[in-house]
Amino acid sequence: MCALAGPRGTSSLRPSFCPSPDRLPGAAGAELSEKRRSEDQEGTLSSTPSLQAGLASAGNMSGIDLEALAEIELQKEEEEATTLGAPRVSLACTPACKDSALGMDHPYYDVARHGILHLAGDDNSGRRVITFSCCRMPPSHELNHSHLLGYLKYTLDQYVENDYTIVYFHYGLTSRNKPSLSWLQSAYKELGRKYKKNLKALYVVHPTNFIKILWTIFKPLISHKFGKKVTYFNYLSELREHLKYDQLMIPPEVIRLRDKNKGELIPPVMKETVTYLKDKGLRSEGLFRRSANVQTVKEIQRLYNQGKPVNFDDYGDIHIPAVILKTFLRELPQPLLTFEVYEQILAIISVESSLRVTRCKEIVGGLPEHNYAVLKYLMGFLHLVSQECIFNKMTGSNLACVFGLNLIWPSNGASSLNALVPLNLFTELMIDFYENIFSSRVVPCGISP
Repeated sequence: MCALAGPRGTSSLRPSFCPSPDRLPGAAGAELSEKRRSEDQEGTLSSTPSLQAGLASAGNMSGIDLEALAEIELQKEEEEATTLGAPRVSLACTPACKDSALGMDHPYYDVARHGILHLAGDDNSGRRVITFSCCRMPPSHELNHSHLLGYLKYTLDQYVENDYTIVYFHYGLTSRNKPSLSWLQSAYKELGRKYKKNLKALYVVHPTNFIKILWTIFKPLISHKFGKKVTYFNYLSELREHLKYDQLMIPPEVIRLRDKNKGELIPPVMKETVTYLKDKGLRSEGLFRRSANVQTVKEIQRLYNQGKPVNFDDYGDIHIPAVILKTFLRELPQPLLTFEVYEQILAIISVESSLRVTRCKEIVGGLPEHNYAVLKYLMGFLHLVSQECIFNKMTGSNLACVFGLNLIWPSNGASSLNALVPLNLFTELMIDFYENIFSSRVVPCGISP
């Protein structure tokens, strides 16, 4: 899933860097979405207001307008990266790639010499891995994008008869080397079933708001089946769980970006809101039930998205960090509990009452390491909140009603109202029986709430 750790500004559990699917379409979705809007009124952490407005009207925009929107977003990201001290990306023409098997007389040598594409061994399932590095793309006027597509097809043609994996390193895509949206659309259409059928995974590393824009624009073209193959990572270490990391040819700029993440397991947005609420809000009545001022929440979104410090004391409202935490979880591109266990969680209702805690422990114990660590941190905090229910009125059951749908949803985006009962029950079990359920696995020290 989208990586679970990182500093503010490149946080892997930061929804602004990843597109999130529609979870509740149809009447049920409308009902629950309206309920959430009326209760929380918190907007999202996924983007700035201007970007939200742009995406909301994308369906009515011309190709030129969409191109301009993408261009503006990339320029903003470049400015923010400069402010935050991210590694600089040189767009100077790169020298011929030493390991390129293509000679200078090859028709695709003009593209291959930049080292944009690499064959990088096998993943953990024995599938060939191909990497695409945006930071290796020269300025657009120096690269023939038709040749780039041809070279991509030429490379894939050697492997598409068998299962394969693509790792896309997004870092380094700028307004200067970005292909046009019309080219991207043509490329997606030209890479037809032959190329998509045996692609088993597409890992997008270090995604940004630009990816969110692309997802919104191209969503009508992208099949649900293909969309399920896409996984977002903001942490290079997440790749180790899926492929042979040492075989990857990762550009130095991308590795230096990793060094800025400092190896934190708990996303700063979660850590800062939980720490503040633990110190000053455990006994606040209606914690996580109350809404917050919309403009204030948007201001905090902007600060987090720009990597600037947030001091919740400045706002004088204990419910603001609570709203930020809920929004953060809700806007993740993939749920903290992961898509894979959704059906298992729904089945908890059919498990005998005396065995439900054991079954919950089994499901939670099977989560990936980062998911487990972050979930344990969050549930430990919610357990503390529930222990103060005589003051805050938030029992485990009440907290489960608030957090259930923010922790798990189906990959196809459809969730019936009937699913609320098992989802909330599972969440309540994790809160009320926290010490039992989270005792089976050891996590790094220093992540307790």
